[in-house]
Amino acid sequence: MSDWPDNQAGGRGYGRGSGDSQPDGARVMRHIQRGGPARPAGPPPGGVPQQPAYDDGHGERHGDGQPYGDARDEVFEPRAPRRDAYGQSHDSGYNTGQVYGQPASGSGRGGGAGRGGGTEGRSRGPRPAPDWRRRIKIGSITLVSVLLVTSVATYFWADGKLKREVDLSKVIERPEGGAGTNYLIVGSDSREGMSDEDKKRLHTGSADGKRTDSMMILHVADDGGNTMISLPRDSNVTIPSFKGAESGKLYPNQGRQTKLNAAYAEDGPELLVRTVEYNTGLRIDHYAEIGFGGFAEIVDAVGGVELDIPKGFKDKKSGADFEAGKQTLDGEQALAFVRTRYALPGSDLDRTKNQQKFLAALANQAATPGTVMNPFKLYPTMSAGLDTLIVDKDMGLMDVASMFWAMKGVTGGDGKSMNMPIAGSAGGNLLWDKAKVKQLVNQLNNDDKVTVAGN
Repeated sequence: MSDWPDNQAGGRGYGRGSGDSQPDGARVMRHIQRGGPARPAGPPPGGVPQQPAYDDGHGERHGDGQPYGDARDEVFEPRAPRRDAYGQSHDSGYNTGQVYGQPASGSGRGGGAGRGGGTEGRSRGPRPAPDWRRRIKIGSITLVSVLLVTSVATYFWADGKLKREVDLSKVIERPEGGAGTNYLIVGSDSREGMSDEDKKRLHTGSADGKRTDSMMILHVADDGGNTMISLPRDSNVTIPSFKGAESGKLYPNQGRQTKLNAAYAEDGPELLVRTVEYNTGLRIDHYAEIGFGGFAEIVDAVGGVELDIPKGFKDKKSGADFEAGKQTLDGEQALAFVRTRYALPGSDLDRTKNQQKFLAALANQAATPGTVMNPFKLYPTMSAGLDTLIVDKDMGLMDVASMFWAMKGVTGGDGKSMNMPIAGSAGGNLLWDKAKVKQLVNQLNNDDKVTVAGN
């Protein structure tokens, strides 16, 4: 008796001990169905992992990599039986790749080339246009934030560099204040921080201590009309009673007549302020001083200053050697220009005019967009000025800025610049015209237009 049962239907038998016409594989692999009702959705018991896609060698792609029982398995499409050369149909035992009822056409997810891999797959919509309004808004906020942080950091950096060394509270018997703000601006011959090579190059000499080389009163009016008044260093003044800045000792008024710059040499900025107030009747609100080295560094930091010199001159003491015409002065040349007096016909009076002329050119150069908007020029310029700038204890960075802009305006033609009115000279000292000085001070205290003529 044979172990292979006869085919009850007259066909070939398949499978050991079975008369069924279906191969054993079809019966065992229940998830592969050839016809019949659709398999209900859901994973088989125990769960089945994702199945990879593969090609059966007949150009058909099978599987989409989805796990058995995917939610898409609603209808299973049976594959057509394959016929051989004699017209007999038979099944290869492989499905068409349309697993768990996925449509055979490319209209379903994944198409005929796997998930998202073919032209029949799901198409993407057009990319949305950039939101330029939002981008501009974010960029503007970022830029403003950066500028704000930079400005605040710069402010504290610059404010911290100010040398607040002058105590105006030590000045005694001060006159009443008027309208506006009065600055006493001093250019000293201080050689602090200068090497021997610098002193030789700048023709400053090596004298001990420091003296005032130039002095100016800058009146910043509350409603405009600023005025700058140069005080010749050879002005004849009376040294009043004063309290020693270091000793605190009270020195009585002895009626002593001397040059204005001698007051600074005797007891420093406090006595100079006291002497100016006593001889003019004008209250000084702030004090600012810069030395030789700082002045030259500022000029070099802005890249030099262009100046038109109407008549050439030479001076061995200051190192000046200029030809007539327009030229750009570096720090060394600028210092020689503002210090020269012996080569000028009017000596100290002509020197103060040259100082005002140069300050106008320097201020305009420092305030140009090429300097202000260029950090590689702005910060070195600020650093050079602030490193040697000495101010009073109550002077802040905003006061320095106000002084600078007022000085720029006056020397640039927006205001009045003048010398202190002079009545004559005695023993080489210049005598002030007391009547005109009194009238000038009254106009300044009242913020009136200055009509007094200076020399």
